[in-house]
Amino acid sequence: MCSPQHQPDGPQLGTSRRLFLRNAGLVGAAAAAAGVTGAPAAAAQPPSVEARDAEQRRGRPDPDNPRFTLVVMPDTQYLFDDQSIHPEPIEASFRYILDNSKDENIVFMSHLGDLTQNGQKNEFDAISKAFGLLDRSDVGYSVVAGNHDVGSGGNDQRGNTLYLDAFGPHRFRKARTFGGASPDGYNTYHLFRAAGREWLVLALDWRLSAAGFTWAQNVIAQHPGTPVILTTHELVYANHPGDQAHLSGYGQQLWDKLIAGNDQIFLTLNGHYWPAGRTTRRNNAGNDVHLHITNYQNRYYGGAAMIRLYRFDLARNTIDVETISPWVMGQAGSKLNALERQEIELTSDQDRFSVPIDFEQRFSGFAPVPARAARPASRMLIPGTVAYWRFDGTHQDGTPLSDSDQIPDLSGNGNDLVKETVPGSPADALTWSSEHHPDQPGHGSIFFTGHQHPLRGAYLQTVPQAPLNQATFASGYTIEAFFKLPANWNSRNDAWSALLSRWGMSGDANKTGSDPQEPVATLSLSGGPELQWAMYPLNRNDIVTNWGHELPLDTWWHVAVVNDGRHTTMYVDGCPVVRNPSTVANGITTLNMPWMLGGYEYGGKLDQVLHAFIGDVRIVNRALPVSTFMTA
Repeated sequence: MCSPQHQPDGPQLGTSRRLFLRNAGLVGAAAAAAGVTGAPAAAAQPPSVEARDAEQRRGRPDPDNPRFTLVVMPDTQYLFDDQSIHPEPIEASFRYILDNSKDENIVFMSHLGDLTQNGQKNEFDAISKAFGLLDRSDVGYSVVAGNHDVGSGGNDQRGNTLYLDAFGPHRFRKARTFGGASPDGYNTYHLFRAAGREWLVLALDWRLSAAGFTWAQNVIAQHPGTPVILTTHELVYANHPGDQAHLSGYGQQLWDKLIAGNDQIFLTLNGHYWPAGRTTRRNNAGNDVHLHITNYQNRYYGGAAMIRLYRFDLARNTIDVETISPWVMGQAGSKLNALERQEIELTSDQDRFSVPIDFEQRFSGFAPVPARAARPASRMLIPGTVAYWRFDGTHQDGTPLSDSDQIPDLSGNGNDLVKETVPGSPADALTWSSEHHPDQPGHGSIFFTGHQHPLRGAYLQTVPQAPLNQATFASGYTIEAFFKLPANWNSRNDAWSALLSRWGMSGDANKTGSDPQEPVATLSLSGGPELQWAMYPLNRNDIVTNWGHELPLDTWWHVAVVNDGRHTTMYVDGCPVVRNPSTVANGITTLNMPWMLGGYEYGGKLDQVLHAFIGDVRIVNRALPVSTFMTA
C-alpha cells in the first residue's frame, strides 16, 4: 500500500494546461497422507535461544512482500573431495544468505545434490558442519542426494547411507519450513510463506522408485492450491553453452510420471550436468513449466559454491535470475587472480535472465483468485458523503441510456445525474456496461463514446437544483472515480476530455491569474494520457494542478483527489503521484452551475466528450485516508 505524502511544486501555477504542454512539446505523446512422514512445520519445536538470537540479528522473511528470493546452490562436490576439503566457499555463500536475508527477503535455499565427491564420512562431516550456519539461524533449506553422494546404482530404496546420516529427515525436524519426508528418508518437502501465500519445494532423490513417485504425488495432492518448485539432481541438460536444455532419459520419466500431470509444478531446478541451460515445456493442462539446469563444478575452484538467486517479483510478474560467487566477491578487496575475476558474477543468457510469468493466470487452474463480490451502496456511504453514483443493475451490455434515464445520487442528497446529448450524435453514444474495476463496489459502468472532430457524444450532468452545484468544500474533499480508457483511445480525438468537470469559466468567477477560459475545476486526461486535476481554489486567483503519469490503455484505474483544506494530493490506485503541488489550495470555486460526468467545457461551451468507461464515483466533504478509499 502506498502512503500519502505532499510533493514539491511542478509547473502547475498560473499556466494554461494547453499552453504548458504545447510549450513543453508533450501534447500527443496439513494432515499427512499414508507414507508421508515428518511433522508439518506448524508442529515444530520452538527454536533454541541461539537460533532466536540469530533470528533477531537477521530478521525473518516478510511473508507478505510480493518480492522474495529463492537461493539455489548446485553441485559442490569438488570442494569436499577425499583429502581435498575446502569449506570456505560454501560458508561464504551461506554468510551471504544470512547477511542479505532481510534486504533480499530470502525465504529458502535449495541445494541440488552432489554435495560431496565420494560420499565419504569426512566429506559429509565437513559439509554438514558448514550447513550448521543455516541451522543455527533457522534458515529454511532443502538438500537432495546426487549420484556422487549415494552411488549411481539403485534408487531411493537403497537403504541407509552416510548421506542420510548427515542430511536425513532428522536434520529438519525442528525447521519451521519442514513439511515431511518419504519413509525411506531420501525425499522431502518444505513449505514457506511468501507474497501472501504458501509455496512448496519438493526435493526429490536423484532416482525415484515407484514408491517415491507415489509419495511425491500424495504430497502434491495434499496441497492442492499450492504452487510447487521441484528440485532434483538430474532432469534436463544442455549440450553446449547457450543451447536450449533437453530432458535426459531419467528426466523424461520424471516429466511423464509426475511433472506433466501436475499443473502445480511450474518450475524445476537441477544440477548434475553442465553447462547451464533452460527450456520451457507445456504440461497436460497447456501451461508452461520452466526447467532449469544450474551447475558450475567445471569452472574455476569447482564452482566455488556459486549460488543462483531467483528473485520473484509478483508485482511485476517476473522472476529475475542472477548467478554470483559470494566467496570471490568477498575477496574483491584484495588482488584477485585472473580466473577469480571471471567468477564474481556470470552474465551469459543462461546465468542472468528474467522469466516472465503471469502468476495469477498461471496458478488459476489450481488456485483461482475469486472475483471480489459487489458491495452494497450503503457500505460506501461513509460520513461526509455528498454524492455517490454507480451504474450496476439489470441493464444489458450495450443498451443505450435513454433521454429519460436518471442516475440517482445514492447518498440521498439529491445530486442526481441526467443525460445530455450533443446534436447529431448516435443513439448509442452512452451505453450501459457490466465492465468494472476488480475492486469496484458496483459491478457496472457507463461507456462514453465521445468524439471531438466533429464534436459528438453524450454525457451526464447534475440536475439544476443539486446541492453539489453550490458546494465549495472549504474544509476539504475527496473525489474518487473508477475508469478505463479503451484500446482505441487516441490523443487526436480524445485528449483533454474530462472524467468529472464543473461548468463555469474561471474568468466569470474573477479568477484571472491563468487562462480565463478554463473551467473552474476539471479532472481530465491529457494527450499522454495523463490524469490532471486542475482547479481554481477559493484562496487563489490562479489555477492549481496535480499531474499524474502516462496510463496504459485498456486497463481499469482508480483515481482519488484528496484535499485536507490546505493541500491536494492525487492518488492512482492508492499511490500518490509525483507532481502533487505543495501550493496551499483551499476549496473549489463555483459559479453555482452543474457538474459534468464525461463532459468538458472551454470558453463557456462544451468542448469535448469523454471516450472511456466510468464506474463508481464518490465525492466526500473531507480528506480520506487511502484505507477508506472505495478500493479498500
